[in-house]
Amino acid sequence: MLSVPSTAAVDAPGTRRQWHLLDNADDVAATGMEPVGTLYCVHGNPTWSYLWRTLLAEATSPATLAAGGPWRVIAVDQLDMGFSERTGTFRRLEDRITDLGDLGDALELSGPVVSVGHDWGGIISLGWAVRHRELLAGVVLTNTAVHPAGFSLPPALKLALHPAVHSWGTTATPAFLSVTHSLAQPGLGDDVRAAFMAPYASAARRAGVGNFVADIPATESHPSWAALDAVSTGICALDVPALMFWGPKDPVFSDRYLRDLLTRMPQADVHRFEGASHLVQEDRDIAVPTFAWLARNVLARNVPARNVLAQSAPADQAARASTGSASSNTEAAAPYVSMLAELDARRADTSVAVVDMLPGGTADATWKLSWAQLARDVDDLAAGLRDFGVQPGDRVSLLVPPGINLTTLIYACLRLGAVIVVADAGLGTRGLGRAIKGAGPSYLIGIDKALAGARLYNWPGIKIAAEDFPQTTANTRKKLLNAAATVPQLMANGRVMRLADTLPAFTPPDADADADAAVLFTSGSTGPAKGVVYTHRRLAAMRDTLKATYSLEAGTALVAGFAPFALLGPALGATTVTPGMDVTAPSTLTAQALANAALAIDATVVFASPAALVNVVATAAELSPAQHQALADVGLVLSAGAPLAEQLLHKVQELAPNAALHTPYGMTEALPVTDIDLAGISAAGAGNGVCVGTPVSGATVAIAPIESDGAVRPVPTTEAGVSGEILVRAPHVKERYDRLWITEQHSTSIPGWHRSGDIGHLDADGRLWVEGRLEHILCTAEGVRTPVAAEQSIELLGAVARAAVVGVGPAGTQAAVAIVQTVPPVKRAGLAPASLAADVRTAAKDAGLPLAAVVVIDAMPVDVRHNSKIDRAKLSRWASRLLSGGKPGRP
Repeated sequence: MLSVPSTAAVDAPGTRRQWHLLDNADDVAATGMEPVGTLYCVHGNPTWSYLWRTLLAEATSPATLAAGGPWRVIAVDQLDMGFSERTGTFRRLEDRITDLGDLGDALELSGPVVSVGHDWGGIISLGWAVRHRELLAGVVLTNTAVHPAGFSLPPALKLALHPAVHSWGTTATPAFLSVTHSLAQPGLGDDVRAAFMAPYASAARRAGVGNFVADIPATESHPSWAALDAVSTGICALDVPALMFWGPKDPVFSDRYLRDLLTRMPQADVHRFEGASHLVQEDRDIAVPTFAWLARNVLARNVPARNVLAQSAPADQAARASTGSASSNTEAAAPYVSMLAELDARRADTSVAVVDMLPGGTADATWKLSWAQLARDVDDLAAGLRDFGVQPGDRVSLLVPPGINLTTLIYACLRLGAVIVVADAGLGTRGLGRAIKGAGPSYLIGIDKALAGARLYNWPGIKIAAEDFPQTTANTRKKLLNAAATVPQLMANGRVMRLADTLPAFTPPDADADADAAVLFTSGSTGPAKGVVYTHRRLAAMRDTLKATYSLEAGTALVAGFAPFALLGPALGATTVTPGMDVTAPSTLTAQALANAALAIDATVVFASPAALVNVVATAAELSPAQHQALADVGLVLSAGAPLAEQLLHKVQELAPNAALHTPYGMTEALPVTDIDLAGISAAGAGNGVCVGTPVSGATVAIAPIESDGAVRPVPTTEAGVSGEILVRAPHVKERYDRLWITEQHSTSIPGWHRSGDIGHLDADGRLWVEGRLEHILCTAEGVRTPVAAEQSIELLGAVARAAVVGVGPAGTQAAVAIVQTVPPVKRAGLAPASLAADVRTAAKDAGLPLAAVVVIDAMPVDVRHNSKIDRAKLSRWASRLLSGGKPGRP
């Protein structure tokens, strides 16, 4: 438990109260350096200054000193709270803001000062910031709120305010404290919990806790409403850097309060810690990233003469431009051409642009839209959306299956300058909900099932139904699904207004090419799905890269068997169809469904995920002669998302004998990065990893070597045979991660490059070989090992369908364990039979990786989007439990 300092006697002018502070002034003095600024930290209810202990510890750490520190940290116990004086008076919000100002005067605070606040301490710290702009250099907030306008109070606060509960729950008993402490994720240790309880041992010492709750201004008639309103309005004028750390599982200050804060302080950097709750600074490390942020955003701005500027500027430039520097270091970027240019050029074209496969899935069961019709519908819907209230920059979540409706919505939003949020249903309900809440859309457009989920799980955004409701049940269903409008209604309204010439003509957003255009979500195969922001310029660069790499000119007929790829079809000028399949489960694509889609548009190009192609090959016997011919007419097959075995590609080649088979390597953050065809894979032969070819048009790849302890050396190299993290630079790399400031800083921490998180090496011919993920490396006693080569060798065994090699044990002495899925799959997981284990051990040893154990499993845990990427981290934890004699359950 923290050793509590003696109460500091501080005279605040006009009050002469006794304040308790945690102040690291002595630690700063011990460094022999002057502080570069002060963090003025304010706790909420029912905590105290102990909440900020990690900031005090980190403020004089070697890393902080090297980045330009030290920082003085003053963490305040508010009056009637913590170990400060019990005044015997009811202190309102206005009083507490004044108290904080008086204390600052008594402490003779001088700038630069960064206000730091949590919970209701966030409001108070912001109140101080608004009144002391001359000292203010920045703002840091954790789970707080500044205004309940339009919001009902959270249930927990309603309960705490109820007359039957308030006095008993907040003052007479420690119930309110206990409930607050229980919100930690993971739970607080006994010593930490005891430290938080220490100042509130009796009812007399908890009076301030009860008064704090009673001072929550839930209505305009509340005495503290005016003070709260002044703060919430005043912060809109703060032009200082701001940082917000957020725990989205907070039942009190949920994401809606974060969204509200961002409307008032749009300059703020944000990091949402998925899984963290109200006590976010207890759940996650916020101290190290706070001081990294201060160095980049406050010191460089306020003390340019210090060494910190030279140290931080390159990282800051890389962070601010994200991978903008990654683009500028390549050859001159091509001129920007809007994503809508092809659609606009074909306004009079009556040939087919988009095709939907209707139930039944035959080549004749289709709904088709011409280029002229698509252009008209896009303009009409954009006009209707704008009249409904959608503005440029507004986020619009699209929960609509791939097809004509989704295509029209995407391009209407691009036309309008709204930001599309694309989190496909393949993430699963839980992952989808996390993604939507994280992105915080203003509008949510979805099919009935999506709107029902949105209501059930309280997903944000004004709801719009993708389809009209049957006339007989329209009012009931709109109310049930909380739908404010329908897409057909908006489109019809927009058409009337455009024909009546009551709205000015729309123009593509060429003038603001660097505005946000889309938030796309990763597959979630390595943790919660991450939002990836693309600007209009970067989306267009992705289109241009695909066009240049694969000669995808206007007139291409594309079967988009991978949902996200359908977004680019019209921008490429390609006639596009999504085959009849469950787009949330790529492995449901059959050979007949693929062939019927190809027949519907006389397809020349097919894009499908690896799992989809596996099932296509498995169901090929069902093809008719006409369907075989449709696939034989395809000239290009693309597959990305996970490596494909060469044997599978040869089987695909048999189905599409005239097609060039390409397996581009890329990620949501940059697609594609490299490319290779079947002939190239055969020529590359066996090696340590999967050969994914050479960089595509405009892209550059390098390697950041891995040290013997698993650390990455941030010195890019293109030397052959050096294994390390794969670095990417290209005009079509993402702009930034969305509301994941820490993740973004890591991904751009090697200036000019995007850190992919993948491990690989370049060979003597400049080809890239992928060896796995950074988190999948094995730190053994013999050094760092990567798993892919051993896995490939094991998968050549006839009895093995899939293999994963994971590390078990502490880093530095990890043992390699192979987990295999057999043919046929086993019914119960456990140690592999002796004969199979011997074969697997031999195969892995031949690939340079001796095994400590071989385990069989019935099915591999894979990502929900591709059904291909194995979650090795989950398997590692599962194997550890199994091999230690515990009950492993399912991975």
